[in-house]
Amino acid sequence: MFGFRLASFSVVLLLISGLTLPSLANERIYFNSIQGKWSGPGNIVAGKYKGTRFTCNFTGKKPKTVTGMKIDGSCRVGVFSQPMSFEIIKNGRSYRGKFLDGAKGKGLDIVSGKLRGNKLVVGINRKKLNGAMVAKLNGKNQMNITISVRVAKQLIPVIGLTLNRKAGIVKTSVSE
Repeated sequence: MFGFRLASFSVVLLLISGLTLPSLANERIYFNSIQGKWSGPGNIVAGKYKGTRFTCNFTGKKPKTVTGMKIDGSCRVGVFSQPMSFEIIKNGRSYRGKFLDGAKGKGLDIVSGKLRGNKLVVGINRKKLNGAMVAKLNGKNQMNITISVRVAKQLIPVIGLTLNRKAGIVKTSVSE
């Protein structure tokens, strides 16, 4: 009897907090499926370096103790290579994290976010720069990443990437 009441109370708390059981399962599936090696082309589509093409190689990992993802790797333009990384961690009903070393360094802070189905949208910030990053899974083996910045009241896409999974195991179960 006590176990049933405790389980019922837990479900009520989840519903009150705005997190339903399917959304928790969806988060785990999404973040598990990011794990592995990814590579693909990118393009700067606006701004001073518009038209610059680059290639990226990343490794996606799931943090052991929190809900989220960490992606490390590099992007290359010609013979020049630049380390890239970002970390996104569940923070209540939203997300937080950093791109590179965060806004206090040379990167960006991840200040908000929402996961809907196969698409994670996070808010990015650095001083007066505000924008969004969208990471959308297209099936098990492709991920599109778009980074946009806010100009006036409009989000303008500036960077687009299409990453393909390199050979490896796709983790898509809730329990993994």
